[in-house]
Amino acid sequence: MRPHRCVSLLAGVSAAFLAACTSAPVSAARGDPEAELARLVDEYFEESLRLSPLQATFIGDRRYDDRLENPASAAYAEALAASDRRFLAGARAIDPVGLVPDSRLSLEVFVHDRELALEGAKFPAYLLPIDQFSSLATLVAVLGSGGGAQPFRDVRDYESFLKRSHDFVIWADTAIESMREGARRGVTQPRVLMQKAVPQLREIADVARPEDSVFWRPIANMPPAIAAPERARLERVYRAAITREILPAYRRLADFIERDYLPVARTSVAWTALPGGEAWYRHLVRMATTTDMTPEEIHAIGLAEVARIRGEMERVKTQVGFAGDLHAFFRFLQDDPRFYYTSGPALLQGYRDLKKRIDALLPKLFSDFPKADYEVREVESFRAASSAGAFYAPPSADGSRPGLFYVNTYNLRAQPKFDMETLSLHEASPGHHFQIAIQQELADLPRFRRFNGYVAYQEGWALYCESLGRELGLFTDPYQWYGHLNDEMLRAMRLVVDTGLHSQGWSRERAIRYMLDNSSLAESDVVAEVERYIAIPGQALGYKIGQLRISALRARAEAALGARFDIRAFHSLVLRKGALPLAVLEAEVDRWIGQQVRTAG
Repeated sequence: MRPHRCVSLLAGVSAAFLAACTSAPVSAARGDPEAELARLVDEYFEESLRLSPLQATFIGDRRYDDRLENPASAAYAEALAASDRRFLAGARAIDPVGLVPDSRLSLEVFVHDRELALEGAKFPAYLLPIDQFSSLATLVAVLGSGGGAQPFRDVRDYESFLKRSHDFVIWADTAIESMREGARRGVTQPRVLMQKAVPQLREIADVARPEDSVFWRPIANMPPAIAAPERARLERVYRAAITREILPAYRRLADFIERDYLPVARTSVAWTALPGGEAWYRHLVRMATTTDMTPEEIHAIGLAEVARIRGEMERVKTQVGFAGDLHAFFRFLQDDPRFYYTSGPALLQGYRDLKKRIDALLPKLFSDFPKADYEVREVESFRAASSAGAFYAPPSADGSRPGLFYVNTYNLRAQPKFDMETLSLHEASPGHHFQIAIQQELADLPRFRRFNGYVAYQEGWALYCESLGRELGLFTDPYQWYGHLNDEMLRAMRLVVDTGLHSQGWSRERAIRYMLDNSSLAESDVVAEVERYIAIPGQALGYKIGQLRISALRARAEAALGARFDIRAFHSLVLRKGALPLAVLEAEVDRWIGQQVRTAG
């Protein structure tokens, strides 16, 4: 994913519109650097919403709810690159000397992002539009079910999604043609992944009648304020669209993959097996970590972290009086029924009760709180089998939709009770929910910063928040502490396995065995994790690299300030600058430390 912008194409827009987006000069009030920068980044953000209407929907901007991008198109991949080149040139023309510190920071971040996006534009990602982990196909099903960011409040909303679904059909057919081109050029997904994508598509498409489709749910739950004649009309047009357009598009995708793509999909799993794959993977590592660390350096860090955490696990095993070795302890934790709920509703209620407990503890370490709340929600059945155990979706910027902490009840044996505290800290508060919701509420930031994200910052922050459990008064049970270690082990293993798969020649089977040998994760979770790293290389590296850097910055501040160190102030600093590349965050923390020292002196 490009920094700040979903890789995208507006399906069905005119050539004139594309030309206007990518060739119009970037205007600025010359002579005033502050005005130049403000105008530039505002123009960029407006263009990014036009070109990435899903991004607009996710932040609560309703102007583009009736459009859908098409990341399977080569033409618009180039148009996006042209846009980035144009805005980068505008940014480089601004003299940073005339900017106040916050504006200078914005310029630095903006240039970083455009340069990174242009580096990524060299690689043909549009040839790989679908995998088992994420694609527009599953995302549109979530939106169309009424369970995501797409609103269904009035007639206009219903008509907007209907128009968006027409663009989805265009994307589906474009994706098929791009996969054909990818097969001709030797750029294909691994067969082992695409074998799992087919049943995902079939589950959405193969229904006996339109009323059984996920796309019918908004009709079944239509607001009572919609008048009867409009209700009848919407039922009629949705039934026709689902039957004649949407579901046939899913079937075409599934049929093509099963019949034509699987036989030519690659049997290798390493990204480096693709043409130009080594350079491509190194770019993905830079994008995920916002550093220049090499895969080899990251692999070594991962091995060291795995060894350290194993030692911590051994101590927990001794503390609870378990007599066997660590592998036997893993099996005990996997098999003992006391560690698992027996029903999905009970698991969900457990997380809702935990939310109340954690919320009451947070003032110990935080003085900034988001205005938006979050709610615990069950992962929808059509994507549960291939989804992670839990994940987070941000609130809308206008406050109309809360943050969503999704919990997967598909396999209760993959949801141990001892993972719940650390998982809540990561996915909800003070992890993703605090960071993203607070950032969206920072009205003084330029919009491109309010709504941006970096894996290393966002996931690094969330993983750092897991480490706050004991300070908050959690992890009092040794098994809950083990759950924290088990989740930390997952992020450490990712450093080893992702780089192992894509730069060290590891097989899928070796990666699975390594993770099973070093954690009590259920095998189904391990397989899903490994196949995720195969599908989206590099992304999983940002978690541990980001956490290590944030923890190191806190330690640096504590050492420099001693008794004057204020943990609430440190957390406010990290959160209220918004998402930043790690090197930029480090410079901001160092600047803050210097200010604190001077103030005290």
